[in-house]
Amino acid sequence: MSVEYKDYYKLLGVSRSASKEEIAKAFKKLARKHHPDLNPDNPEAETKFKEINEAYEVLKDPKKRKLYDQFGSDWEHGQNFQPPPGYENMNFSGFGGGGAGGFSGGGFSDFFETIFGGGFGGGAQGSRFSGGGFQDQFGGFNQGPRRGSDSETTISLTLEEAYKGGSKSITVQERATGPGGNPMIQSKNLNINVPAGIKDGQKIRLSGQGSPGPNDGPRGDLYLKVRIAPHSIFKVEDNNVVLDLPLAPWEAALGAKIQVPTLDGRIEMNIPAGIGSGKKLRVKGRGLGSGSRKGDQFIRIMIQVPKAEDDKMKELWNKIAETANFNPRKF
Repeated sequence: MSVEYKDYYKLLGVSRSASKEEIAKAFKKLARKHHPDLNPDNPEAETKFKEINEAYEVLKDPKKRKLYDQFGSDWEHGQNFQPPPGYENMNFSGFGGGGAGGFSGGGFSDFFETIFGGGFGGGAQGSRFSGGGFQDQFGGFNQGPRRGSDSETTISLTLEEAYKGGSKSITVQERATGPGGNPMIQSKNLNINVPAGIKDGQKIRLSGQGSPGPNDGPRGDLYLKVRIAPHSIFKVEDNNVVLDLPLAPWEAALGAKIQVPTLDGRIEMNIPAGIGSGKKLRVKGRGLGSGSRKGDQFIRIMIQVPKAEDDKMKELWNKIAETANFNPRKF
């Protein structure tokens, strides 16, 4: 028997030492490029798409990859595969007629079916090798339900939503199987609980809301990466929130009681007399984060000086300049 060797690593463009993540990344890139739906007038694209699916079906699974690597250790140096001694006595009849990885009806090459049996993992009689030595060495293969992959998307929150937390309704896009088994994207509405004090870049994990698992397996998880939208009056600095508070010169000079906005509503703040522009006052516990890492709100003083637009205003400023014994420059 002679079966043409297929280099699955070469088909995906990865090294034989590639990690599972590198293999998955290479597969996704090639699958997008050669998907038949995106190449309706290119029959070679469908052939290439089947080949990379076949390669990924083996290399993504540690047991299949180990088997492929063991039987394929010398294949790199020749064009044909010669089965190992005793191979002809192995029984592959335990495999059903369905295709592996969502393919059926000859979706895999002779090379794949010679090693893994026609219709790997789809049979009603189970999916284990029944040739003793083979099964003993590798423990057999069970192509039952598998967990779906995790997904990640970004959600935008207002600063108030991030600070207060609570229930929020969102719409996300997810992969699904459409008519005829074709992949499609559909919208899904979710009600989520936003932890109070969550910061920009943190993630919310939604168990069981990721991609569906093959063969009716459980879904993976969905991770929501938080992006806090810019605010009209507050700035975020790590766990702290900063508000620039404009003051008139006389408020800064004489002191004042000012209504100051915070993320928990307005508070009355005492402005000490003689405060300078750029100085900061702290309101404890009004920032982001939680527990011992909860931040504060800082009030940054910004003194605004009115223009001397008429003679009376100029006279008043001159009186202040003549009366006050003050030099703001110390150099």
